[in-house]
Amino acid sequence: MTTQPVSTMTMNTESDARLIAHRIRFIRGQKILLDADLAALYGVETRRLNEQVRRNSERFPADFMFQLTNQEIANLKSQFATSSWGGSRKPRSPSPSTAP
Repeated sequence: MTTQPVSTMTMNTESDARLIAHRIRFIRGQKILLDADLAALYGVETRRLNEQVRRNSERFPADFMFQLTNQEIANLKSQFATSSWGGSRKPRSPSPSTAP
């Protein structure tokens, strides 16, 4: 299955809404999407999404992205059912973005 960018995706079924809702997490009392999940929804690589946010920071609200603490990363990993949480093996923390 090919991931389509959100702009061309038709979100008209309950399963589409559940797919996005399933990716929303609660951290620091906010609804967030991890950078990898947001990138997948837009059909781009995570590093490209982060790159564009950094290069165009003036286009995003100040609280659009933040870095997770090591404790938040550990808590997030513990929420996944499998031992491999599916994240990058690189030593960087995911960048969550606030969800509307």
